[in-house]
Amino acid sequence: MGIVEEAHNVKILGSGEQTVVLAHGFGTDQSVWKHLVPHLVDEYRVVLFDNMGAGTTNPDYFDFQRYANLEGYAYDVIAILEEFQIRSCIFVGHSVSAMIGVIASIARPDLFTKLVTVSASPRYLNDSEYYGGFEQEDLDQLFEAVKSNYKAWCSGFAPLVVGGDMDSLAIQEFSRTLFNMRPDIALSVLQIIFLSDLRHLLPHVSVPCHIIQSMKDLAVPLVVSEYLYQNLGAKSIVEVMSTEGHLPQLSSPDVVTPVLLRHIRNDIAV
Repeated sequence: MGIVEEAHNVKILGSGEQTVVLAHGFGTDQSVWKHLVPHLVDEYRVVLFDNMGAGTTNPDYFDFQRYANLEGYAYDVIAILEEFQIRSCIFVGHSVSAMIGVIASIARPDLFTKLVTVSASPRYLNDSEYYGGFEQEDLDQLFEAVKSNYKAWCSGFAPLVVGGDMDSLAIQEFSRTLFNMRPDIALSVLQIIFLSDLRHLLPHVSVPCHIIQSMKDLAVPLVVSEYLYQNLGAKSIVEVMSTEGHLPQLSSPDVVTPVLLRHIRNDIAV
């Protein structure tokens, strides 16, 4: 087993001419795709992996300097593709991994046939001409809560982000994977995500993008999907689902799985 494979818990399932890479967001791991994977393995080669810093990875491998911005994660994606000699893939990225996919596709467009983004945002902070959903004061309070009592923060954050029934399995699952992260790593990753601004990169994307968004998402306002559509350099399409929450593939798989399959299988009509 290679270093990259071991560090990221890479799993390759199924068989097919095309490869689908599934990339998870903050506070989760590859298990967030458990409802989608069984529908892909008969048609595609499916690559699952864990972002460095996820609770399932070795915290000793987390290099705070390398992951001081999202480029470090994008280079990890490219390293995984190279290690397994994947010449092109359909990249499905959730939340921050959608933007990691954007960065990786700009660096190596040859490796990506299209990006499918779920709950993506290029910037979370509001400014005079952009609505990302958060003020600096909101984020300061968020970071302070993580610092003061990580377990208590997880218990409050998970239901807000997932949405829906407080006792749902999806909230329990997200709480579990969130709490598995080492608190100092979780804080560092959160700060990098919430304080990043990748809007300037969008015009440089040359790979087709399928933007999938929940109707109601505490972390990503609906207008952000329209912003992506208007500013991405490549052809793109938006689909807004009648779902609630930031992790719809976990909380509403009956709705989300068919949508994801359609966007993975079908290209944007010219």
